[in-house]
Amino acid sequence: MHEIVTSEAWLKARLELLEAEKAFTREREALTRRRMAMPWEKVEKDYRFEGPAGPLSLADLFGDHSQLIVYHFMFGADWEEGCKSCSFWADNFDHIPVHLAHRDVAFTAVSRAPLAKLEAYRDRFGWSFPWVSSAGSDFNLDFQAGFTPEQLAEGTVYYNYTMRPNKASELVGISVFAKGEDGAVYHTYSCYGRGVEMLNGAYHFLDLVPKGRDEEGLQFPQAWVRRRDQY
Repeated sequence: MHEIVTSEAWLKARLELLEAEKAFTREREALTRRRMAMPWEKVEKDYRFEGPAGPLSLADLFGDHSQLIVYHFMFGADWEEGCKSCSFWADNFDHIPVHLAHRDVAFTAVSRAPLAKLEAYRDRFGWSFPWVSSAGSDFNLDFQAGFTPEQLAEGTVYYNYTMRPNKASELVGISVFAKGEDGAVYHTYSCYGRGVEMLNGAYHFLDLVPKGRDEEGLQFPQAWVRRRDQY
């Protein structure tokens, strides 16, 4: 039960929170500037993907833009459905790429499942964002979003920049790339785990309400999440 107060007391509490929110905004802006200033590493490997129009290189995923955001969508080659949590995230993606394009940014999801599975799953939910298959490529493996049977047999994998226990063949992540003036592709940023929350607008809505995400006491935070057609 929340405390019930007068308008004057509510306003006082709100102004105190506003000061903290402003401080957080300034800290976030400073963190964003650090992210923008990260050094780049050249992508040396020739990664190949399959899209609706045929084979693609990593450079092709940029289209006419000089920056690229990749969402590593958990959908293994032998899976019948995409990850339910990634599907929750993907419900936030439609219509965003056109806005990103006006800031010189391309967006695509990438998964190891065959393209036919990805397209059927996308049709099921009516999504329109770009989605390509990296089947047969080391792309997801090299960017900490997919793991070989041998890695899984060892019981620990390199994920989120540390070794940790893991039994899943796919894990979520975001990777960012840029094209240099020399035409080469560079890796500029990647994040994993809770780092991907920045792409989920629904969670930010929930952070505004009194109950918040209401995930305390669950077996794990996203135990409540279902695919949109399975609630």
